[in-house]
Amino acid sequence: MTPQESLKAMRLSEDFKVEIFATEPHVVDPVDMAFDESGRIYVAEMLDYPDDPPPGKPVRSRVRVLEDKNGDGVIDASHIYADNLLQVSGLMCWKGGLIVGAAPDILYLKDADGDGKAEVRTVLYTGFPKVNPEGRITNFTLGIDNWIYAANNGADARLAKPGSKDEPLLLRGADLRFDPLTGVAERASGPAQYGLTMDDWGNRFITQNTVHLRQAVVPAEYLNRSQFLEVGAVSQDISPDGKGQTPMFPLTKPQQWRVQRTALRQDRYKETNPGRVEHLQGFFTAASGSIVYNGDAWPAKYYGSIFTGDVSANLVRRETLEPNGVTFLAKPAIDKTEFLASGDVWFRPAHFANAPDGNFYVLDMYREYIETPESIPEEIKKGLDFWSGDDKGRIYRIVSKTPAQTRGLKVDLGSKSSADLVSMLSNPNGWHRDTAHRLLLERQDKSVARALAAELTNAASPQARLHALWLLKGLGVLEASHVARALKDEHAALREHGVKLSEKFPALQTQVMAMASDSALRVRYQLAYTLGEFNTPAARALLAKLVAQHGDDRWFRVAVLTSAANQPAEFLSAVKNRDFVQQLAQLIGARRQTGEIEALLAKSGTDPSALNGLARGMKLSGGARVKSAAAEAAFRRVLASDNPAVQQAAWNAAQHFDMPAIFARALAEAEKGSLSAVRAIGSGVEPAKSIPVLEKLLTGNPTPELQAAAIGALGDTGDSRAPGIILGAWKTLRGDARVRAVNTLAGRKDWATKLIDAVEKNQVEAAGVDIAARVRLIEGGDARAKALFTSGTAERAKALAAYASVPSLNGNAAKGKLVFEENCARCHMPRRQGGRVGPDLSGVNNKTREELLKAILDPSAAIEPRFVNYMVTTKDGQVFDGVIANETPAAITLRGGTEDGDQTILRKNVAEVRASSISLMPEELEKSIDKQAMADLIAYLRAGL
Repeated sequence: MTPQESLKAMRLSEDFKVEIFATEPHVVDPVDMAFDESGRIYVAEMLDYPDDPPPGKPVRSRVRVLEDKNGDGVIDASHIYADNLLQVSGLMCWKGGLIVGAAPDILYLKDADGDGKAEVRTVLYTGFPKVNPEGRITNFTLGIDNWIYAANNGADARLAKPGSKDEPLLLRGADLRFDPLTGVAERASGPAQYGLTMDDWGNRFITQNTVHLRQAVVPAEYLNRSQFLEVGAVSQDISPDGKGQTPMFPLTKPQQWRVQRTALRQDRYKETNPGRVEHLQGFFTAASGSIVYNGDAWPAKYYGSIFTGDVSANLVRRETLEPNGVTFLAKPAIDKTEFLASGDVWFRPAHFANAPDGNFYVLDMYREYIETPESIPEEIKKGLDFWSGDDKGRIYRIVSKTPAQTRGLKVDLGSKSSADLVSMLSNPNGWHRDTAHRLLLERQDKSVARALAAELTNAASPQARLHALWLLKGLGVLEASHVARALKDEHAALREHGVKLSEKFPALQTQVMAMASDSALRVRYQLAYTLGEFNTPAARALLAKLVAQHGDDRWFRVAVLTSAANQPAEFLSAVKNRDFVQQLAQLIGARRQTGEIEALLAKSGTDPSALNGLARGMKLSGGARVKSAAAEAAFRRVLASDNPAVQQAAWNAAQHFDMPAIFARALAEAEKGSLSAVRAIGSGVEPAKSIPVLEKLLTGNPTPELQAAAIGALGDTGDSRAPGIILGAWKTLRGDARVRAVNTLAGRKDWATKLIDAVEKNQVEAAGVDIAARVRLIEGGDARAKALFTSGTAERAKALAAYASVPSLNGNAAKGKLVFEENCARCHMPRRQGGRVGPDLSGVNNKTREELLKAILDPSAAIEPRFVNYMVTTKDGQVFDGVIANETPAAITLRGGTEDGDQTILRKNVAEVRASSISLMPEELEKSIDKQAMADLIAYLRAGL
């Protein structure tokens, strides 16, 4: 449609109208927009989407400047400010130029000579991966705290500053924040894909395609307090259902290719799962570009609303943010009705902008197709031109029919004095406040310190008072008296930020601790973090009261845990929540302080949660066995329990203690076949005593479960005799015991060599070495392993040729389910059935039979980035592998395909981390799945799991 036709296709549910602001040829493929202090309008144009240009082809993405020369409110001129910016994804104004995202770099661009083009092009940071363009570094936003935040989508970025000798900052699983004045960069909680916005009080909201709105709840900087702390999620879905399943109500019908894709899927269901219906639309699948409206041209009730687009459904959602504990709940402004919905299927609201005039601007990429090509079956994809519309783009202005005020876009804040800018912090228009804040931060003009301090007392606007508070910090002139004033402010957000800023002022501790009785929950939540900076007995006593009051709130527990990290035993009586007890026990175990451990055992020694946490923590930190008479007495009592769960947990923990009498009992019980005792003696008893018992067990034809336990214990000894014993028993091992044997041997560099020797000599069959162990062996550097365990491209081609008839066979989905459960389910847990080490296959029914066959028989041909297998070698020669489930500055958590759970390794113990080029999915599945079974498996996968 033409811009005018597309405009007519829009429907607004409230008392507004849409105006054309810019169209092609003056704007093309807009994905971000910024107004600078002098009224210049910059737009990021992502012409390269959806794929990077092939080698030898030019990069097309760029930044353009828009102009309204005749002053009628419509763009009538434009010019290119900077080009050759690969998949330019976001921009923001800074020091007369722009900070721009174009992976692998964050750039600073500036027109220094006034010719309208940026001849200054400086790389600020580099190391961002060139992943799917929908997930590259973007959404640069200056926070109230003077840091610039950016969406990284959790990508495996290794952030470096050109010329710096510092170690790269690892950003896997996180977003980014950096100080634009000092260049310091840090991990930020998230992650966001495309959409990062903040309200007036610094609360950060983020967007991903199907989870349209989340809140970053845990500040990442507090997680650095302890290398032993594991907290899990740091962000929360704030949609009403909290499950990322948010319904939407578009006007458009799905495009024909979506109809075709759905028809294909429905045909498959008719073949395999009668009665199931494939729905075309109805839920967020392509959410993008959330922005909190902070303008002053609309009626007051709209201020603070959050807007999110869905580019696949051609609509814009408005939601209100309501407090919900320490987080928020996003509620649709009108039930079952969108704020804006278009009947034009090319309308793609990718992003939004607040503006100097107080109105709201919508960036429409205007493409025929907005979809990652790999999500579309090959048989449909061949007929689609993914660049159709790459010569088009629109920007719309949404204005109220009953405006609170009207003004134009012309501004000149850049010529204002610093004193004038301080006055502008009270402007009712958020764009003016934020721009004044940015300019004052850039200028570093300390002469306005007194004026900013006066704002803390005199400004009627709480927003102005908050800007003044953080600008005093940003200018380096913040004093204790300023923070003390904020702590007494009538507005809760000022008190909350005052608590945070008090951390550098010890003299304020008494006043800050009084905030424990503050009426605002979020003030007390921030206090739970801040008290950890004080680290005094009084502060810890107050923390204990806070967690006793709010222990059922997971976010309060996280806050207290970060603050309790250095004195965890003092909180054992504070709350009965099992998760909190286990996390405290893990911290206590990892610290290996005898007094703390004794206190834990005295207080919670019969609680399996506490014992398992203690065991996990002691294993995490490693070290010599702890000797304690009090602990030994406690274990003696606990091991007498009739409760199997308590006994198992007690033995798990006991192996980290030096308790000869108890382990004499363990040896005796192990000889009788006690699983718990067998598992304990590997690391709890010196090898001279444990190895003969374990060897005898293995040669005595025990159950497979007992075999596996004995092998695990042999591995725990670390003794050089263990590999020979395990290999000597190989022929008698059954089931899981064989898997445990192989993984135990592959888990140490020197033992891996013995396993490879055994395979070469046919003492161990190559087929008995599972895929995880094969990857470890191949990546371990022994050239023999590659020859033994990789079939090569030619072999995979032969397998595909041999199974070429499979797509034509009739498959039985019910039988295929059994094949899946036996061969695939351990790693590919469908939907929400738990953490997985392989991709979620819930949407794999996009693929044709031929595509699925190739993916199964040649899995290393394409590995999804989120499921790359990483090899972590520790300084003592142990080797771990798995996908990275979580990563902090202090530790890496790997998720493997075993039942042993996640494995966390402290960075201080890591010698090397390497990504494997080999898929964790095994090759040669044709040796265990015949042609008909393969057809059944494919039928099950195509049925949608």
